[in-house]
Amino acid sequence: MKPITVALLGCGTVGGQVVRLLDEQADDLTARIGAPIELAGIAVRRPDRHRDVPKELLTADAAALVASDVDVVVEVIGGIEPVRTLLLDALRAGKSVVSANKVLLAENAGELFAAADESGADLYFEAAVAGAIPLIRPLRESMAGDHITRVMGIVNGTTNFILSAMDETGAGYGETLEEASRLGYAEADPTADVDGYDAASKAAILASIAFHTRVTAGDVYREGISAVTAADIAAARTLGRTIKLLAICERVDDAVTVRVHPAMIPRSHPLASVGGAFNAVFVEAESAGQLMFYGQGAGGAPTASAVLGDLVTVARNRVAGGRGPRESAYADLPVRPISEVSTRYHLSLDVADKAGVLASVAAVFAEHDVSIAAVRQEGRVEDASLVIVTHAAPDAALRSTVDKVAGLPAVREVVSVMRVEGEES
Repeated sequence: MKPITVALLGCGTVGGQVVRLLDEQADDLTARIGAPIELAGIAVRRPDRHRDVPKELLTADAAALVASDVDVVVEVIGGIEPVRTLLLDALRAGKSVVSANKVLLAENAGELFAAADESGADLYFEAAVAGAIPLIRPLRESMAGDHITRVMGIVNGTTNFILSAMDETGAGYGETLEEASRLGYAEADPTADVDGYDAASKAAILASIAFHTRVTAGDVYREGISAVTAADIAAARTLGRTIKLLAICERVDDAVTVRVHPAMIPRSHPLASVGGAFNAVFVEAESAGQLMFYGQGAGGAPTASAVLGDLVTVARNRVAGGRGPRESAYADLPVRPISEVSTRYHLSLDVADKAGVLASVAAVFAEHDVSIAAVRQEGRVEDASLVIVTHAAPDAALRSTVDKVAGLPAVREVVSVMRVEGEES
């Protein structure tokens, strides 16, 4: 049996686990594929720092490794360049590619798929979204005969750990972020996670597959969690809700909406019980109904598991002479801006405790055709506040309402604004 030769780009947290699993499961992988897997080389920046890897496998010349006589290129480096060029070279040469690179796929998936189509190579990327959770393959293969209407999920473990801890302890955002960093759940620079960039890239990939439309990270409306306060968490608890950073992809009529932002959801919703650094994605389809995918969304071994799953698939295709699914972007639906998306808001207003305040606030809502679902007053005199939950309305109307309410003489401050998802209460 001729071996399937593999070039590995990167040997960090995930790459190191890929090497380990290839060694430990060599016999099983051979049986599953019908041919042995042979690791031809590993490209790293500093070969001298990887003393636990056979020296003869290491190289600092990634381009030469990709250009060598290998069947599959596995990429776990991340970033755009030089990875984009390396993977395009591999695909154009007919070499299958397995990638965990969410940022690259969210920006350049169309270009990569075009190169794969031209040469007949495979492009697989299960590990790019939600780590070990089988999600990409079910969406683009198992549900290929269905009509997906909505994909909503928790796709970033760092933010979920922070919000879950805030909900459990009542602590503020800053101190919880420090604890997450101490425990290793947050990077030294957590910007990509806490500002929603990581989740936005994943949302773009999910929307592209679910709705057969090319969606890039730039099409995704994005808000992070740094403005979420302990008071917001407490307010959500009062309403029987919790706060999660959600990636929400929807098909509405003949358009797509894709957004990432914190939102209050009912504690009865399946996503509400997803704690710690775990991920979960809730999928709604016309025929299949509601499905939920749950598991570890990051980490070396979980992500390496997804990488190996893809590697087994492309290797089987090589042995059998077949090909995996191609890009499906035939629908080519427009992506609507957040201003046109129908959402609900939870507002907390610091107000003067005097007659007519509620009437003046309600008049602004009526002026913008935004219906109030629930309202209550908390505190008295200097500590008076109004808490309002709206019915669904265009986001632009809600924003305009909030801006005008903030200028009312009786409103001292708009303390917080939070979107609300889930069943209306």
